[in-house]
Amino acid sequence: MKKLSDKQRRIMKYIDRFLSDKGYPPSIRDIQKGCDISSTSVVDYNLNILENRGMINRHADVSRGIQLVGKSTSSERLVDVPVIGMIAAGEPIPVPTPDTWDIAAVSDTMGVSQELTQGKENIYALRVKGTSMIDALINDGDILLMQSVSSIENGQMAAVWLKAEKEVTLKKVYVESDRIRLQPANSQMQPFYTSRDNIEIQGKVIAVLRQMK
Repeated sequence: MKKLSDKQRRIMKYIDRFLSDKGYPPSIRDIQKGCDISSTSVVDYNLNILENRGMINRHADVSRGIQLVGKSTSSERLVDVPVIGMIAAGEPIPVPTPDTWDIAAVSDTMGVSQELTQGKENIYALRVKGTSMIDALINDGDILLMQSVSSIENGQMAAVWLKAEKEVTLKKVYVESDRIRLQPANSQMQPFYTSRDNIEIQGKVIAVLRQMK
């Protein structure tokens, strides 16, 4: 087998060190910066070579979806999270209730580190559709890690079901006297106001997995 290049050896060492220090994998941009590589496309090219040689595994749906083959410490820190839908207008998100939570019943799951789930229970993932939270660095195509809760603190970001409009939206939620303000993180969009009895909290954001474009 052809020997690894100096760049590929640097990448492997960086991934190993990053996993040991932080407990979760680096992003492509982390590797580019940490290894002083000219572009993310060069990083991606070399990661593909390392994957083809069986030295790493990559999960295409996750920006930090890199695992070192045979690195038991990283795999032990991964937990399965159900990917239950997309945050967009339409049907309610089918969030399981605490007494029916069953990852096995979900067709799509992803492995994330325990550090990202923070030891919390009833965690699920949603894919983002739209740009209403772009100023919070949440872009179209990103994946959100959510905790299934029915209430949140003022100003927290949450998946909110609007009963009258029959749609779900991702916004920061503020209680203002007799109404609720759903605030987008996009300077080009206006807040949405509604009554307290028109909303149902379906989960709060605990982490964002940003997708490389």
